[in-house]
Formats: sequence, C-alpha cells, structure tokens
Amino acid sequence: MAGIAEILGTDCVLNKEGNKVKIEDICKDKVAVGIYFSAHWCPPCRGFTPALAEFYKANNDKFECIFVSSDRDDASFKEYFGEMPWNALPFEERDLKNKVSEKYGVRGIPTLVILKPDGTVICENGRGDVASSGNAFPSKWEQ
Repeated sequence: MAGIAEILGTDCVLNKEGNKVKIEDICKDKVAVGIYFSAHWCPPCRGFTPALAEFYKANNDKFECIFVSSDRDDASFKEYFGEMPWNALPFEERDLKNKVSEKYGVRGIPTLVILKPDGTVICENGRGDVASSGNAFPSKWEQ
C-alpha cells in the first residue's frame, strides 16, 4: 500500500465518522482506488456524485474512493462529504490537495483518477468509465 500512502500520507484520510484512518486499512484487498476531485458548488460534480455513489455501493468489495475537495470552505466540504459513502482528504489539507491535483494534472472538476493500490495509474478518466459502466466494474481496472 506504499503507493497510495506516499501520495496521501499513511493516516491522512477521514472516514464518515470524522476520524483519521490508515490508507492500508481502507485500500486493503481493493483492486482499484479512485481519487475523486469534486466540489459542492460545481453543477457537473453535483450531477456525477450520485452516479459515483451508486457505482461505489455496487463495487465497494473491489473499489475504494477518496474525496479530494475543491470546496471554498470547511462547512461546504462537510455538507458535501456528508452525501458521500466513501472517505475524504480533510479539508484543511489544502497543500496536500494542491500537490495531489498537480500530480494528476487536474484542470477541472469533477475528475476521477483510478489507481492500483500500489499507486500506479489505471485511468485518468474514471468519470467516463463509471458513466458508461452501468455499475459494472470495468474490466480494464482489473488488469
């Protein structure tokens, strides 16, 4: 799990209860990990998040997702994160958010980057894969 931990830190992710969790615990036994760049204020994000949530619920035995917020304040982050069934990078980790966004060339949101647990990029357009999957786990994510 060193790959994802090198990108986000070993215990720099919040679970739904607001506690920091270890990357290796949430990514254990997963085939793919999505880094989801999104924001509450963004209409395309608001449209895609429910579809991603359905995909996640259908595939969370193989797939983990981590929200990286582009919200403007902590209150908006918390409200939006409350609608998501996965974990998140804490809002206050703005430097890390910027570093991760730069690493993956994020120029707009929503963006969903799909990684192997070792940090290898599987797909930079996970949004397209999810939108076209009908909630089936994309076979190219398993290669």
